Amino acid sequence: MFHDVRAVLFDLDGTLIDSAPDLGAAADKMRTDRGLPSLPLERYRPMAGAGARGMLGEAFGMTPDHPDFPAWREEFFVNYESRMTERTTIFEGVPELVQQLLRRNLLWGVVTNKAARFTEPLTRAIPLFETAGAVVSGDTTPHAKPHPAPLLEAASRLKLAPTQCIYVGDDERDILAGLAAGMGTVAATYGYLGAKADPGEWGAHAAIKSPTELLQLLVHA
Repeated sequence: MFHDVRAVLFDLDGTLIDSAPDLGAAADKMRTDRGLPSLPLERYRPMAGAGARGMLGEAFGMTPDHPDFPAWREEFFVNYESRMTERTTIFEGVPELVQQLLRRNLLWGVVTNKAARFTEPLTRAIPLFETAGAVVSGDTTPHAKPHPAPLLEAASRLKLAPTQCIYVGDDERDILAGLAAGMGTVAATYGYLGAKADPGEWGAHAAIKSPTELLQLLVHA
């Protein structure tokens, strides 16, 4: 249980939105453009939280140390940029969760490792984010998660102490960042958990199987 929380911060992909279909399609286009057969979305989904690294790894077995990785990553980015909102959806329960947070006079915001190049147009295109008090991208501060800097930046924008915020995310780096920032942490186990992921080992203060379960953890809110 979390007491006297003033704001809830969320990771974006895999926590608030299901962007796996568009991320997977961006990588899959690279395969079909090269005459390779298409892969099913189920292959891409577990790696969606890892962005370009995950998508290129699944589509081509390519790792970031490959000499062609920077060029292929940019090709992936261009593909994704052209289709960011075609099949991306908000996870079931998220609109209700945000509505309840606002009803309880709680602030909310987004802290993602997604670059502002994608975060800003994506959040502008989805009405849900009109009430977000802060949107911090992976390149907003000099460091991305698991470094606490982006979370501390979000708390600063909301004019709150980190201890007045909790952070919800579907990846171990989210929990590490939240802990390092001094925030309460919640593992979203409905997100893009890979086969090897074990949220029980992340050290989060709590875990939820659906977005609205978070409301049960907030006391005196």
